[in-house]
Amino acid sequence: MHLNFGFTTVQILWTLTFAALLVLLVVLLGRDRARRFPWFTASMVLTAVRLLASRMLFGRMPQLTTSSIFLTLAAVEALVCLLVAIEIARRAFGGASRRAWITGTLALLAVGAGVLATWGPWPAWKAITADSAMTVLRLTQLVAQKTSLLSDVLTVGVGLLVVLFGRRFNAGFRSHTQQIVIGLSTAAIAQMGVRGIWQQIALHAAPQTQAEYEHVLGIQEKLYNANSVLFIAVLVWWIACLWINEPGPDSAAGLPAAVEAPSAEADGISTDQQK
Repeated sequence: MHLNFGFTTVQILWTLTFAALLVLLVVLLGRDRARRFPWFTASMVLTAVRLLASRMLFGRMPQLTTSSIFLTLAAVEALVCLLVAIEIARRAFGGASRRAWITGTLALLAVGAGVLATWGPWPAWKAITADSAMTVLRLTQLVAQKTSLLSDVLTVGVGLLVVLFGRRFNAGFRSHTQQIVIGLSTAAIAQMGVRGIWQQIALHAAPQTQAEYEHVLGIQEKLYNANSVLFIAVLVWWIACLWINEPGPDSAAGLPAAVEAPSAEADGISTDQQK
């Protein structure tokens, strides 16, 4: 007997991703992690909003309007991801010297600039400065793509530095800072991998028939689905890690104030009783 659930792979992955994002946001807010990582929390909110917008608005609005909304959200999310990388670096290397900060920042920016210059085509200047309705969309798309690529490169670089040197400062393996950046780096590497593979396929593929064209589209869908599965795994990793308090005396800082209040009151009561 064959079971027919009536759901496609894309729909199942969308549902699992959105549900995992909601659970992660509950953990961030309920366990008081959002106070320590506000930009990371904001990036997860934007990801959930963009995911919900893709389901609610796609095919229900004019294509130009839909493209404007999605590209604007993508550009804002990419900018927030840059701020997340800065936030993680500040949390991990707050005790580093100014010289180390300048050296690390310049090195990461140099790598990021090199990747931006060599990865992917850049549009002609006339296409960007042309006076038309599509110019704004092309410029927004360019900003979203290049900023997203830069944030991925910087995130991977920060993640590598945290894994190698984080233990010397305040970002050991069991710290939330390193656990977050491990997930971010994993997602960024997967995103860049999928982007690079698809660019190579699109560059060299020359389908001659409808079957060959559908085969290429099928490869694209499988790549995106694999990336979605990995992102769900990253979300589960964050949920599990951020639910657990960090080890050491500073772990109590992650508990809500309401949890610490009864103990203080109890100490006062016992003191009064001793008197």
